[in-house]
Amino acid sequence: MSMWTRRRPDSHVAAKPQPFSGPAKYRLLHKYLDERYADTVVLTMAQIESLIGSVLPDVARHQGDWWASADDRDNPSDQSRSWTQASRTATPNLPAQFVTFERAT
Repeated sequence: MSMWTRRRPDSHVAAKPQPFSGPAKYRLLHKYLDERYADTVVLTMAQIESLIGSVLPDVARHQGDWWASADDRDNPSDQSRSWTQASRTATPNLPAQFVTFERAT
């Protein structure tokens, strides 16, 4: 087990995959997060870029709001669907350039 993940006590039980209705660009990030049994998954910005197959926009590296699950009108952003539909929340650490994805309860 990586030092970046914590396993749930029931981690031996496979969870049912969650469907993804967001843009294809974020499909592999969703799949990765959805298939992790750990309650906490930490990814560097470079790892996220590897999963989505492109560079994150500058705003993702400099503004925490980009990682919010919804906007002021409660509309999910295209990117946030990748973690919210995998039952996760995203908390960026912008100075360290990583994001912690926690299982939503």
